[in-house]
Amino acid sequence: MMTTHTPLLDVRGLNAWYDRSHVVQDVSFQVHAGEIVTLMGRNGAGKTTTLRTLMGLVTKCSGSAVFAGQDLLTQAAHARFHAGFAYVPEDRRIVPSLTVRENLQLGLLASRRKVDIDARIEVIAETFPRLKERLSQEATSMSGGEQQMLAIARAMMAEPRMILLDEPSEGIMPVLVDEMFELFARMKAQGITILLVEQNVARALSVSDRAYILDQGLIVHEGSAQALLADEAIQNQYCAV
Repeated sequence: MMTTHTPLLDVRGLNAWYDRSHVVQDVSFQVHAGEIVTLMGRNGAGKTTTLRTLMGLVTKCSGSAVFAGQDLLTQAAHARFHAGFAYVPEDRRIVPSLTVRENLQLGLLASRRKVDIDARIEVIAETFPRLKERLSQEATSMSGGEQQMLAIARAMMAEPRMILLDEPSEGIMPVLVDEMFELFARMKAQGITILLVEQNVARALSVSDRAYILDQGLIVHEGSAQALLADEAIQNQYCAV
């Protein structure tokens, strides 16, 4: 989905450090409203650090990241959430002692909007039919894939404009990976913008509009998802595990 309109997220010259380690180096990319854009690359390339920096979890950084007209890097993490920015980390962070419904309710805990929580859960449950059957079940009794869906559903409770997803298919059985990527296609159809970090290159590119490849903290290639999906040489060079 190429467009000349102002991007929803415009990242320019992003740098991030862990102590003295310069992990993300002068990274620039754009995500337009309604797109799925994937950040690709080997482990350690800087993909997760990029997401964490955008979300305010890595504070030693420079550059700019303009989201809906506001520079995220000048805002506290909670302000980014209120601006419509959501993040689903790789470790999911499901609360063990709570049910699926109660975990979903946490997605609105910090929201300033007045929302009918039960009605919002009903809407989310229609998008996540596997969760609809398990609302009263303890969340951590579900499989890893179902917990990942719950983490994504919880992020969607506050109706964000963009969701950052970090390795959503990691450690999930293949049948649920299929469901996961079908879910991303449905989310896109609903107008949700997604910035995706994913090691399953073929599946990620199959639902994406565009992709950027990171290598040692630098963007080394970018293009349409279809072009990158057809370019096995580039995939083998930069994305093979």
